[in-house]
Amino acid sequence: MLDTLKKRRAIRQFDPREVEREKIETLLEAATYAPNDRMREPWHFYVLQGDSLKRYEQVALDYLQKRFPTKPHLVESSMKAITKTPLIIVVTSAIVDGDEGATIDNTFAVSSAIMSMWLMAEQLGLGMVWRTRGVGFVHDSELHTFIDAPDSEQLVGTLCIGYPAEEITSVKKRTPFAEKTTWL
Repeated sequence: MLDTLKKRRAIRQFDPREVEREKIETLLEAATYAPNDRMREPWHFYVLQGDSLKRYEQVALDYLQKRFPTKPHLVESSMKAITKTPLIIVVTSAIVDGDEGATIDNTFAVSSAIMSMWLMAEQLGLGMVWRTRGVGFVHDSELHTFIDAPDSEQLVGTLCIGYPAEEITSVKKRTPFAEKTTWL
């Protein structure tokens, strides 16, 4: 398992071929085995492919042009992240009305579900990147509105998934755990 974690990478460049439904369903199933407080299973997945992905591209373009009217190069480079991605899964977390602690716990659980998907993607020969800012729209209302998520859900991640365009073999730099650990 440690070797798998060390090899995991954020993949941003994909082949244009579609991801098979069976593999998508395997990713979603893997997510449902993530630990979660009180078995609330607080996740919801919105799968964007084909026509829905094209509509999402337009929402992203409109948003980026409005946000960065004087930076067309930034809009163009940001759009490549979407237009070159064959599959996007938007993941939300349930908001527990009147219980901020449970809502935070749900976000932790959904984050674990996303990591489960990431590890499964690796095993299936797929690449993935978990986006939040910019075209990830986690901090903006446009994507929440586009997927028609209820007010009882908050966005946690926009997962761009596909077959990697190239293999990444470089060593991932990490601070040794000893420098980030306090033994009590």
